Amino acid sequence: MASSCMDGICTKIPVPYHPIPSGEDYWKYVWPNTPIPEAFSDLLLPYGKTNSLPIRVEELNQYSTLFFPHDLYPGKKIVLGNTQSVAKMVRPFTEPRQGVTDSIWLENKERQSLDDFCNSPTAKGEHKYCVSSLESMIDHVISHFRTSKIKAISSTFDKNEDQYVVEEVKKVGDNAVMCHRLNFEKVVFNCHQVRETTAYVVSLAAPDGSKAKALTVCHHDTRGMNPELLYEALKVSPGTVSVCHFIGNKAAAWVPNYSVDRPCVI
Repeated sequence: MASSCMDGICTKIPVPYHPIPSGEDYWKYVWPNTPIPEAFSDLLLPYGKTNSLPIRVEELNQYSTLFFPHDLYPGKKIVLGNTQSVAKMVRPFTEPRQGVTDSIWLENKERQSLDDFCNSPTAKGEHKYCVSSLESMIDHVISHFRTSKIKAISSTFDKNEDQYVVEEVKKVGDNAVMCHRLNFEKVVFNCHQVRETTAYVVSLAAPDGSKAKALTVCHHDTRGMNPELLYEALKVSPGTVSVCHFIGNKAAAWVPNYSVDRPCVI
């Protein structure tokens, strides 16, 4: 109730009740007629928690495939999972100074607690923010880009396929804001800007004819990358060449969208 006073006489005026919008309602308010990416579907769960770790064993290969930028061309055959050592895959970057977090390689909650990760100091040049709701993510990315004219891009891997042929490669932007689902039962996404990177969408075809789209990030500064991981996968040393990797289905990249008046979801 609100009060209205005139000549010393106050009366109570009923105020309409406006419930706090859900994440889905807030998304529709900001971007009408734009679907929510499947990668963010866990943020709509009623209790903010899953009964198991979100990144299953069969999906780890989506995150453990390293290659060079010159491998991104139509006709190139790519087999997912060329880094077989889980211990190395969990922490591909050995030093935080490179501005690249290793959240997508967190295999399980015993390796690092959720609070430890989200409260750890950010690397130089990195902007990291843990979000547990779709509303918080929307506010964060709009604040970062200072506009709502942005788009979310995510992968659509089939978990039963690990062999693909590249059909098309499209550059989508530099220094994207990546939002990864952390591999804990509680639904939390780590959103951070990855500096000195370029993001692509790579169209892939499997032997059975099924199609997939792979969000791909190429790191141009690999000085802090795990040397054993790089040598195992590509036989190169940190800081010598640019290195790319796919991003699995539980993540998305936010980049400016200059082509239309409302964001699109790829």
